[in-house]
Order: sequence, then structure tokens, then C-alpha cells
Amino acid sequence: MPSHLTAEELIEAVDQKITAVRTKSNDFSFNELADMYASEELVIDPDFQRMFRWSEGAQSRFVESLLLELPVPPIFLIERENRVYELIDGLQRISSYLHFRGELTVNGELVPPLVLSDCDIVPELNGCTYASLPKALEIKLKRSYIRAEILRKESDPRLRYYMFKRLNTGGLALSNQEVRNATIRLLDNDFNQFMIDLAENADFRECIETLTEKARNERFDQELILRFFAFKNAGAQYKHDIADFMTEYMEDVSDPSGVSQFDYAHEKEVFEKTFRVVTAIGNILGWGPRVLGTMGRNGEPRWQFSVHHFEGIVLGMQDVLSRINLDDSEEMQRLAEAIKSGKTNPDFTKSIGGGKNDRISLRNRIGFFRDSFTRALS
Repeated sequence: MPSHLTAEELIEAVDQKITAVRTKSNDFSFNELADMYASEELVIDPDFQRMFRWSEGAQSRFVESLLLELPVPPIFLIERENRVYELIDGLQRISSYLHFRGELTVNGELVPPLVLSDCDIVPELNGCTYASLPKALEIKLKRSYIRAEILRKESDPRLRYYMFKRLNTGGLALSNQEVRNATIRLLDNDFNQFMIDLAENADFRECIETLTEKARNERFDQELILRFFAFKNAGAQYKHDIADFMTEYMEDVSDPSGVSQFDYAHEKEVFEKTFRVVTAIGNILGWGPRVLGTMGRNGEPRWQFSVHHFEGIVLGMQDVLSRINLDDSEEMQRLAEAIKSGKTNPDFTKSIGGGKNDRISLRNRIGFFRDSFTRALS
């Protein structure tokens, strides 16, 4: 127990937080949930729908579990001001049911109904659709119940956020950025939406064209934007785990009651100019998006995105960014040469690679390009 607190004070601190959380539990039939979804009384956010990655076999086995009356984990809902419920945890389960019913919409369009496959307890179900089920099984499915834990709108927003941040989301593991996107909205969605919008910037998208499809699906493009702002604005606070550091920065910026001030207009200008410069340099060198790629033995960059090259170049550029004139071809050529020679310079390469996410290596790779760009502009 902290030495400055008495036992009574510690108990009171816990009790105060308990009273700030208002919850209730309901048992809903899946038919009720489908009706609520159709009437927009149950909201599944589009960001959640993009996370819907259960295979058709996994979806089918969930439907099979309902028909067999097997227990399923509860879902978690948040009550909005207008009494509408928003799904926070349970996407895979609810979407699987709606998919089987032929009532799931993604981006405003109906998804073709699920045909059951890979059912391993009752393989006779394979090939069935909702429309082809015997009436008795259709009714059985509609009347299947699931427990819903509902966080009332009167609850403290910060505690709602931390509650859902700690949920085990089940199904396929979500990336760190997907979890951040899903939960941070319970504090405030402005910064999250800001990053989502910036991810569509043409210069940025060209710079990260070498990202794999898997990385894009897991919102790694948005995580790179978070990484950019977190290290640019709060890098001195980074000590150990990068994922935790970025999450804490996003929380700090997003918390309406926090002390951080984020100048959206200014930061947007900085971001856009940074990637305008990097894109221009990639074109000058004839490398295109490979300008942020790993280096091959032949001294040419590969079609393989490198977070460490990204950090060194875009963060190392910040001290001189305001001085860069994109219309000065000689100046841009000097900056291009600084990147070309720097990517294979031993003083830089010893700060990158496996196990180089520590604070000192990060500082060294950013510092190397900061010094290189400063010399190029002197």
C-alpha cells in the first residue's frame, strides 16, 4: 500500500471509481439483436466492420454452436446519449449471425448470405443457408440468447475507455492500432479521425506503397502516423515499450480533460510538407516509395518498407523542415544525396535492424539524419 495513504483512504479511492461506472446486464435473443441492427438501434461502427475477419468456417461453427445451445461469451455494449447501443466487443459473433441471415451490411452494401461450411460437430449442416434451414432450426436460432453487458451513458467516460481497452476481444487477434482505433473513441474521436484522414494523403500513401496488404489491413499506415506525431512531439518521454508509449500518447492527446494541446492545423501542415519532401526526394533518386525501404547488397533500396528508415528520415527532417524549399532544385538534390549516402552509412546502419527499438538506437538514427540534413542545407 502506498505509504502516503491510509487503508481507509485507499478503500475510498476504489469505491469512488466503482460508483462512477454504471452498468446493467440484459439477455437478448439474436432475433432481437437483428431487429435492433435493422432499425439502427444497435450500431456497429464501420471501423469495426473492417475488422471483421473471421473465416467463413469460423462463422459457420459459431452458428453451429448456437444451434447446439453451446455457451457463448457475452457481448459488450455502450449506451449512447440517445439510448442507442453501440457494439464495442462481440463483433465476430454478431456479424456472423447477421451474415448467416443475409442482413450484414459493409460500406452500405449487403454481404451475400453465408453458406455453412466446416461445421465439425454436425457436418450435416454444411451447405445449409438460413433460407434452407428447417423451420424448427430457424426458430431455434432466432431464440438463441446471448448475455449483453451494457455500460450506461451516465458512466465516467475515462472509466468506460479503460474498461473496454482491457477487454479480451476474442476471435482473431487485433493489431495494436486496431485496438487503439476501437477504444479511443470512448475518450474523444478527433485525433483518431485526424489520423484516419491523414492516411489518405497522396504523398504519404506513395511513401508507404511498399507496405504489405496484411500491414494495411491491420491499420499499420495509421500507426505510422501515430508514431510520427508521438516521437516528434513527445519522443523525450519514450523509455521502454513502443506500443505502450504510442498508446499513452494517443490517450493523452485524445483525453478532453488532459493537459496536452494538439494544434491540428499546424500539425497537418507539418505532416503534409514532410511527405511532400520525401516523395519528391524519392522521385529525384528514381527510387519512388523505395526511399523508405530496406537496402540491398547492391546499394539499391528494396521494395520492403522499413520502420527504422522511416523514423530516421521523416523525424530527422523535422529540425530543418521549415527551411526546405521544394522549388529549389539544388537544395532538393543535396537532401536527396544526404538520404542516398545516409541509408548505407555505418553510423546509421548500426542503429537499425532486429532489437534496435531501444531509446538509444532511436535517438541515434534520428540524430544521424538530422545532422545530415542540417549539413545539406548549410
